[in-house]
Amino acid sequence: MSEELKCPHCGELFQLDESHYMQLSKQVRDKEFARDLEKRKIEIEKTNASNLEIEKMKQEQKQEKLLKEKDLELQKKEQELEKLKNKLLNAETDRKLAVSEVMSEKEKELTKKEKELDELKNKLSKTDSDKQIAIKEIEQEKEKELLKKTQEILEKKNKELESKNAELAKLKSKIEKSETEQMFAISKIEKEKTEELSKKKEEIFALKNQMEMNETEKKLSEKRLKEAYETQLKMKDEQIEQYKDFKMRQSTKMIGESLEVHCSNQFNSIRMTAFPNAYFEKDNDARSGSKGDFIFRESQDGTEFISIMFEMKNEMDTTATKHKNEDFFKELDKDRREKKCEYAILVSMLESENDLYNNGIVDVSYRYEKMYVIRPQFFIPIIALLRNAALNSLKYKHELQIVQNQQLDFRNFEENMLTFKEAFGRNYRIANERFQTAIEEIDKTITHLQKTKEALMSSDRNLRLANDKANDLSIKKLTTNAPSVRKMFEGNE
Repeated sequence: MSEELKCPHCGELFQLDESHYMQLSKQVRDKEFARDLEKRKIEIEKTNASNLEIEKMKQEQKQEKLLKEKDLELQKKEQELEKLKNKLLNAETDRKLAVSEVMSEKEKELTKKEKELDELKNKLSKTDSDKQIAIKEIEQEKEKELLKKTQEILEKKNKELESKNAELAKLKSKIEKSETEQMFAISKIEKEKTEELSKKKEEIFALKNQMEMNETEKKLSEKRLKEAYETQLKMKDEQIEQYKDFKMRQSTKMIGESLEVHCSNQFNSIRMTAFPNAYFEKDNDARSGSKGDFIFRESQDGTEFISIMFEMKNEMDTTATKHKNEDFFKELDKDRREKKCEYAILVSMLESENDLYNNGIVDVSYRYEKMYVIRPQFFIPIIALLRNAALNSLKYKHELQIVQNQQLDFRNFEENMLTFKEAFGRNYRIANERFQTAIEEIDKTITHLQKTKEALMSSDRNLRLANDKANDLSIKKLTTNAPSVRKMFEGNE
């Protein structure tokens, strides 16, 4: 059912029905649902990451538990096998006892019958001679009966014996079958145990081989590192001696320039093999009032992943004023920041007797961020070290950049969503307020019309009553309390 509403401000008429209201509600619900779904997706991803770690720990614990269970199961199987063996031995013993008991019973019965015959014969021999014929007849009859009874007993005993033999055969067959089944089960269990033991042995052998290989690789790696270190140490010692001789032959003015030339020649000698795409030039930009000696930069796929500001410092041992390396840290850090370099390196021959700077690469980041002090022999190694480290982290930088871009896109999307939501909410709120105002006005109109209706209904009732009263009106009723007027009407009549 649609209603035509009039805007109180512009006076424009518009239609508003349930379908329009449902469309507006659906749009709001869909946007809210999409935002909640995205939020829920992010929460699920975080939960999955933590669950993955937990599941990994659970799997490790589960594997340990399974190993323990397998060991317990092996022990149980061995115990069951021992019980089955004992049971088989007991069953064989019981069978032998049963056979011996049956045979002893049969022998006892035969002995008893023989005793009975002997007793009868003895009784017959004790009779008188006069009765020999009768006795003979009786004896014959008795013998016949005895023979008959003996045959019956023998037949009965044979039948019983056959029955016992059949039962014994069945029992023996059953025992043999049980023995077969038990032997089959035992062989199956033994086979399973053998397979499990074989697998365990294979796993142990593989682990031992892996450990041996790892140990061998470790020893080889240690040997290679030791040899490389010893070679480098020998080369550095030779370089140190060369530099000491070189310093003694140089003048104060030429020392710094010679160190720059030396480092430049070192780099250029391996530039095309080790750093073919790198930028390594003198810093000639002195617009800020100062400059370094060299700048090293390298990029990949248009992304700069390493940049170094170099400063070379040296002086003769006979120079009156001795400088320290720390005297140049502040200026070097200033040049690094102005030239937008990531690292700052001071290549120094100063403080030649200081063990801190003679032991190798010195990290002075506790004074100035990403700053190192080195001797000239470590010029190429530190470039390679920092460059390789930055190259390894380039992948993670790309991934981080992708994530940052995604987060930026998500923030932009979220901001657009919030902007749309706010605009839509504002328009919806205005429309709702106007709708409510219109509804209130309609309610007021309905209330007013209801009051008018009630007034008309009341008027109709009063008119009906008046009509009834008019129809019921008569002279008699009018003159009920006016007898003189009644007489006047009667006189006129």
